[in-house]
Amino acid sequence: MAEQKVTTYTLRFKYEMSHATVQRLQADMPVSTHTLNKLCKILNCRVEDVIEYVPDEE
Repeated sequence: MAEQKVTTYTLRFKYEMSHATVQRLQADMPVSTHTLNKLCKILNCRVEDVIEYVPDEE
């Protein structure tokens, strides 16, 4: 986001993401594939650029 100069304010007001969704992104909490799709469109990137798979600890 920093490279694209997109702030959380921009996500909320320009791209109309909910406050709760932005908070989930900031807290590394689960988000929907719809949110990931929207974020990739905003940042003009691939999903691999915004997420990383980390398996659960057993």
